[in-house]
Parts: sequence; structure tokens; C-alpha cells
Amino acid sequence: MPMNFETVEITTDLLIIGGGMGSCGAAVEAAYWAKQNGLKVTLVDKASMPRSGAVGMGLSAINLYVGLAEGKNTVEDYVKYVKYDMMGVARDDLVANIARHVDSSVHMFEKWGLPLWKGEDGGYVHEGRWQLMISGESYKVIVAEAAKNALGEENIYERVFITEPLMKDGKCVGAVGFSVRENKIYVFKAKATLCAMGGTVGVFKPKSTGEGAGRSWYPPFSTGSSAYFTMKAGAEMTCQEVRFVPIRFKDAYGPVGAWFLLFKSRATNALGENYMETRISELDKYGKYGAARPIPANLRNHLGLLDIQEGKGPLYMRTEEAIANLAKKYEDDPKAFKKKMKELENEAWEDFLDMTIAQALLWAATNVEPEVRSSEIAATEPYFISSHSGSSGAWVSGPEDLSAGTDYFWGYAQMTTVPALFAAGDATGACPHKFSSGTHAEGRIAAKSAIKYILENNTLTEADPAVIEAVKAAIVQPLQIFEDNKGFTTDCEVNPAYIMPKQFMYRLQKLMDEYVGGANVFFNLNTASLERAAELFVFLKEDSEKIAARDLYELLRAWENKHRLWQAESHLRAVTFREETRWPGYYFRTDRPTLDEANWHCFVNMKWDPNTNEWSVFKKPVIDMFGVE
Repeated sequence: MPMNFETVEITTDLLIIGGGMGSCGAAVEAAYWAKQNGLKVTLVDKASMPRSGAVGMGLSAINLYVGLAEGKNTVEDYVKYVKYDMMGVARDDLVANIARHVDSSVHMFEKWGLPLWKGEDGGYVHEGRWQLMISGESYKVIVAEAAKNALGEENIYERVFITEPLMKDGKCVGAVGFSVRENKIYVFKAKATLCAMGGTVGVFKPKSTGEGAGRSWYPPFSTGSSAYFTMKAGAEMTCQEVRFVPIRFKDAYGPVGAWFLLFKSRATNALGENYMETRISELDKYGKYGAARPIPANLRNHLGLLDIQEGKGPLYMRTEEAIANLAKKYEDDPKAFKKKMKELENEAWEDFLDMTIAQALLWAATNVEPEVRSSEIAATEPYFISSHSGSSGAWVSGPEDLSAGTDYFWGYAQMTTVPALFAAGDATGACPHKFSSGTHAEGRIAAKSAIKYILENNTLTEADPAVIEAVKAAIVQPLQIFEDNKGFTTDCEVNPAYIMPKQFMYRLQKLMDEYVGGANVFFNLNTASLERAAELFVFLKEDSEKIAARDLYELLRAWENKHRLWQAESHLRAVTFREETRWPGYYFRTDRPTLDEANWHCFVNMKWDPNTNEWSVFKKPVIDMFGVE
């Protein structure tokens, strides 16, 4: 691998990092305000925007639409739903701010050409209270096209992987990364930076192995870059102990939402027992959260996992029963019955073809006809996200009208505790259940706030040249390590001087799976296992400095693993600090198995200090703004 990397410098006003839904929302909003004020907006994406991010493969539903204009729900309704689903720990101000703006993003999608299902009355077809059905295979393509048109191709850099924040006196002044296609290092200098690089996959050992390795529910190319970027900048983080473990169709990770909400299906164990009924008394242990309806997602997981551990598995989605029930009223008319059955069959397959094609392939390969037989469902491995049913991310300021006068506000909405660094989507913590539409709306909120910051702080702070050179040298270090040591052994993948990216990833996943509550131990952990994990982490962090790369592809993989490592360590520290079990079904502390409202109805926040290389972990209060404790 030639080491002659070219350095490309780009100076801009607002730098948006990422190409997913949050960044696309930020691009549209930032472009609108920037043009009015003569500002330049630049976007850099690791991938290609039309298929970048969690929505890249498509979706079968928009999971957040409040319907404020229709009068069906209120912002307070949504805050209550989110708060209870997260067992009482969520930021009311951030959730409410997204809820009051999200409908306009959905209307934008429809205007841009996204097909939303319409009923006979001309209204949207709801999958559930908050969800709208869509024909969404090209969902991200449509949203990305609008973002590209708003910014202009000349302001977009694709296939450039951002590795490090650029800092000056505690302020974020840009970012540095490298092209995954050319020998180029990019140095972006900016007056404000908006981080929206997705959540984290690959920290825990996946349940898919062999030819299925890398198959996951959340996109495998989301590797912790948002968490790494904000932590390395010195930003305060929150909810790093909260991981998400979805229940999905087994092996191909197909979605279950449409089956539960649209088809009204049941899930049972192998004996045909509905564990949501047979184990309902288990919910009494969790007080008002166990009594909430809908039942929090983690508690639904918990009940199913109890059946599995008792040997009552596998678990099944009763698809044939659901389809039969929906078609039952047409039984007296054979022609209408046949037509309805065909319609339901098409909807069942479209749910996968819109967003999880592998599940349709697996059904076809294993002769699963959903109208004839049930299909297995199972818990996945854990993920770190803040757009779905997880909360891990940066601690950001709320909007002034909701948050002023509280610890939740410090000047600019969506700004982290680091000046000039904003966050959206999976990069922000404590505001879950925003999904694709809410993430787009949050990107718009963050972009407008960042433009306001720039107009009020309109000077470009230059990073020290020596700092930039040090970051550049660190970026290519894995290539240099390989070049310096590759001749020591006959097999370049076995060498005492370095570790290859895939080998490092396997070690990280094994450690996290066995000691920090992965799928293979039924998400169980305790003080002893966490202490052992901390011991092994010392060796793993040492070896992370010796990851080698043979080419640009492996350089990408090397840095993805460096980013994952920070997400893993922050999780280990946070889950050790919280001495209770608040989210059974996501993880279970066997030594502290109960909910402790008196001591732990709070946020667990943390910060890495760039000056001392030390971590601090501490509590922050949960503020009730809407009568939802």
C-alpha cells in the first residue's frame, strides 16, 4: 500500500457528518437558512447517500407520525408513550420537540414522492397508533435526492470516512477522515459541526455465523462513529448502559411490527402458549411501567426470554392464524375470500421486500408460507441506537421554550456540551422512538440551531497545524504497522507485532458477549463478569494501538473497530455504574435483579476528558415536564 496520501482541505461554515435520515433532514434545513445568510454547508458521508444509513434498504412503515393536525394525538401523549416504554428514563424536552415537528417531515416525504398507503376515506393507513404504512423500498433514495438537490453536489463528499474530531481549546472546529476509494486524507474546517453518523453494530457477537456473518437487524456499516466522535471531542454522554435487543423473525432479522400491529398476530412458545398472557404476573415487579399499555418493549422481550430459558422454545409468530382471522369475515363469499387472502399474502411479503429482502429469501428457501404455517421469532444480539428503542448518545441542549431554566438547556438546541458540536439521530441520547421520520426532523432542528450559532459566533477557529498532522499520522498508522512488520512471518495474518481488523472484532465481540450480557448468556451479567470484562479490556485497548491494515478496505475496518471499542467501553462503565435491573429483556443484572426507583430513576451520564484521558460517570436527574414521572 503506497503511503503517499494527498491532503485535501475544505473550509466551510457548517459541516454535516453522515448521510442517513438525520443528515438528510439537516441538509434540507441548513441549505434553506444558509442561502438566506450567505453561508456554506458541506456534507460528508462514509457511503453514498441514496442508500446510506439505517433506512438504506428501505422501510415498510413510518414509525412516528403524531397526527397533530388530525387531532388524533398530542405531544404529551407521545412523551408519555416514550417515557413509559423507556421505564421512566427519557428527556421530555427532546422527545416533545421532535414530536411537534415530525409531521412536517412526513408531509415532506409525501410531497417528494414517497407512496403512503391510503384508505378508502383517503386518509393514511395506520399500522398502529403512531405508525403509517408506506411502500418504502425507495424511501431513502427519495429523501436523499431532496437533500442533494438542496445542498448541491459540489458540497457533498461521499465515501469519505470521518475518524476524528478536530479540536481547538475545547471547541470542535471540524473533522478529519480519509477516502475509502483513494489515497486522500480530508481535513474539514468549520464554524460548527453536526454529527449524525448512526449507531453501533458489531460490539456484541452476532447470532448469525458462517455464511450469515455480518447479518444484523441494524445496518452493519453503523459502527459507533457518532459515539466515538462525540466522546473524543469531550462531550458529555448519556444512557450508554441502554442497549436495544429487538425481537425479529429468526436468522434474517425480518421486522415483526406489521405482524403485531397491522395483522394483529400473536406470538407463542412452542407449546402454543401466549407468553404475554401466561407470564403477565411477572409485570407486577415493575410497578407502573409493567402496568403501562402498550407494555414496554423490553418487558415483552423479558417474558419471551423466560419461556426460552425454561425450555419452552422456540417462539413463533402465528402468521397463519392472523391471516385467517383477517379473512374470516369473507368466508361466505368464496370469490371475496380468495381475493382477500391474496391481498393479505401480498402485504405479508411486501413487508419484507420493502426493508428486509433476506427474510423473504429465507422464507422462500425454507418453504414458509405465512398463510399456512407459523415462523420462528427470536431476540437478536444487542445494538446501541437512540432512534429506535434505545437511548445511548450525546447529552444535548433542549430548545429554549421547553428547557430554559433547567439543566437541560445551555444556549442552542441540539448542541452537545462541546461548543460548536451539534448532534442528531443516533448521535443524541435520551430521546428514543424518533425512528426515521423523527430522526429527519431532529436533523432539521439541529441544522437550524447550528446556523443560528454560526451567525452569532461567525469566526473560523483554526486548529493547530501540529494537531492536524498528528491526526493524519494516526489515521494511516495501521497501514504503516503492516508495512513495517509484514515480512516477519510467512502468513501475514499471523504476526506477533500486530492484529488484523477482523481478528480484533472477534475478540471484542467475544468479550462483550460472554461478560457483558450478550445473546449467548441470555443477556445476563453481574459484578463479577463486569470486573472480568474490565480486566480484559486493558489488554484489548493495548492491542487496539496495533491494528494493522493491508489496504484502504482494511484501513476502513481498522477504524470501524477503533470506534466500536469506545462504544463498548462506555457501555461497560455505564452498566457497571447503574446498580439495578431497569431494562430486563435488554439486559439482566443477576446480582441486582430488581428495579430501584428510589436510587436509580435517573440518567447515567459520563464524560471522557481529552486532557487527562480519564472517565467520569455520574447521575443526572430526570425532569418531569408533562406530568409523566
